Amino acid sequence: MTRAVVLGGGLAGVLAATVLAGHADEVVLVEGDRYPSGPRPRRGLPQSHHSHVLVAGGARALDALLPGTVDALLADGAHLRDLPGDALIYSADGWFRRLHTGAHLISCTRGLLDQVVRRRALGGGDVEVWEDTRALGLTGDEVRVTGVSVSRQGSPPETVRADLVIDATGRRSQSPRWLAEIGAADIEEVSVATGLAYATRLYRAPVDLAATIPAIMLHPGTEKGRPARGATLFPVEDGRWIVTLTGTRGGEPPTDEQGYAAFARSLRHPIVADLMAEATPLGVVRPYRDTVNRRRFFERARLPAGFAVVGDAAVAVNPIHSHGMSVAALGALRLREELARHGMGPSLFAGLQSALAEEAERSWRMAVEQDTQRAGQQAGDRVVERAGRDGAPRREPNAFEREIRTRLAQAKLSSPRLAAEFFGVQTLISAGTVKDRSEIARVLTGRPEPLLTDEEAIGQYPALAAWRRTRLAAATG
Repeated sequence: MTRAVVLGGGLAGVLAATVLAGHADEVVLVEGDRYPSGPRPRRGLPQSHHSHVLVAGGARALDALLPGTVDALLADGAHLRDLPGDALIYSADGWFRRLHTGAHLISCTRGLLDQVVRRRALGGGDVEVWEDTRALGLTGDEVRVTGVSVSRQGSPPETVRADLVIDATGRRSQSPRWLAEIGAADIEEVSVATGLAYATRLYRAPVDLAATIPAIMLHPGTEKGRPARGATLFPVEDGRWIVTLTGTRGGEPPTDEQGYAAFARSLRHPIVADLMAEATPLGVVRPYRDTVNRRRFFERARLPAGFAVVGDAAVAVNPIHSHGMSVAALGALRLREELARHGMGPSLFAGLQSALAEEAERSWRMAVEQDTQRAGQQAGDRVVERAGRDGAPRREPNAFEREIRTRLAQAKLSSPRLAAEFFGVQTLISAGTVKDRSEIARVLTGRPEPLLTDEEAIGQYPALAAWRRTRLAAATG
């Protein structure tokens, strides 16, 4: 009789357990908290109060694992927004035109998403869930993990035998220590600091805008030597908006009422501040600071057979990039593929961790590239060191290369083909290796498209534009 034990009952753990239920005779999901009874934040998930979106690649993976889940989320009030067709985005290079690319995101509270997934994944009884149970360590040796030591509801430790143990305990994972305790090799780790902090608040939206508003993203500017500041506003279920303000070192968003509003008003455009002023605050402003990109290279170590690590426990990127949940779903889908190919036997373990790492590679690469560039711009350095996939610096582009990149960056604001490539990569539905060379040639040799003015950008969304005209008229009348 085969048994799999999954440590951590968040999204990554629940999806891994669901996959394993199709291959192991018994699956035990070990969760340190107790699940909330409704779509509310989970106590052991510090980031649960903040913005969460499921990007297109993750949504597809989730539906492949649990068919109908995306429809269930939308039925319960989640919102689907095409990128940039249903999103007002002010990038560092200008406003995006309203283009439909096939890339999208789904926005809702983390509590709702977790509840819907748990209901569909665990409702059938194929997974035994141990709540209020703390994982203490692994059993076995450097060759083979044989189980895990746990404490259930404060009781003395007990050993649970397992043919496969999966660590899905997130950023606070103790796997490197647990492996060292049974004699396994050290795990190489790389951290890339972001200098980023953010603060989030929920709002009751005005009735006329609650459901029709686009997603709004104000990306930080690129002024050297100054903190980078930005904001997002996403519609979520029950007629609410979730607003997140971001800032790098020296420009962290405050958490007091007046400071939060003033920070939003100081951004490159006042649209988020204006919407906040018309909405009703719900609860307090919640800060978040643990945004470091951290990767543990379990795939490079000689791991004991019978053990694997998924989700943020292995690769945790700055949450502002909105990839964590999607990478967890893609990793679970890859786990299912590996189990279908190898079963629960010895051949599974040789390449499992490398296969799981491949699913996180795109997200890691993008996050490290963008965050190190932002940090360099804030510092005002003449040379910005861009990090590679391991956090190692890459050569800064020369003046000609910077000019080409600037033209391409501005071109994607209005080119349907370049925008589709860009958002396909950002939403994990494209590997980013295929370039539309004919479109690039046209952009580099032709006359640039004019950038949208503020009024033209907002005017692309009639309900938002009408509300803003009314508000401005009232303010001046």
